[in-house]
Amino acid sequence: MDMHMMVSRPEQWVKPMAAAGASQYTFHLEATTNPGNLIKEIRESNMKVGIAIKPGTTVEELAPWAGQVDMALVMTVEPGFGGQKFMDDMMPKVSWLRSQFPSLDIEVDGGVGPNSIHRCAEAGANMIVSGSAVVSSEDPRSVIALLKNVVMEAIQKRSLDR
Repeated sequence: MDMHMMVSRPEQWVKPMAAAGASQYTFHLEATTNPGNLIKEIRESNMKVGIAIKPGTTVEELAPWAGQVDMALVMTVEPGFGGQKFMDDMMPKVSWLRSQFPSLDIEVDGGVGPNSIHRCAEAGANMIVSGSAVVSSEDPRSVIALLKNVVMEAIQKRSLDR
């Protein structure tokens, strides 16, 4: 269970989330002044580490930490509320991360659905968060299957291209 912590001072929640049974703790790079210490604290709490960046944060700011985490999350909307339009201009961040860190889990979150999933998967995302597209669908099961299939096909194609 990944805890995507969209909070200020994410350090204060590491131990409570570990005690609650979280297996991964994802924090926003912008919310901490010492990512290195936070990564260490999460690891010491026996959780995987995820690091998220908002649309206005460059991928270069995430890069020094990418080799120390299990997952990088590129927000494809401004965090805060559901139903926002997918920001296609975030896909170069995903592509760059995939090219520089081929084995890193890369997640996208925000506005992801049947109309944007192909761009996410082709850019290199292998983890998807989709809220509104799933819950507002008349057939959530088929939307989930579509999202999963597109990502799996892109992963397979990347491994064949190597």
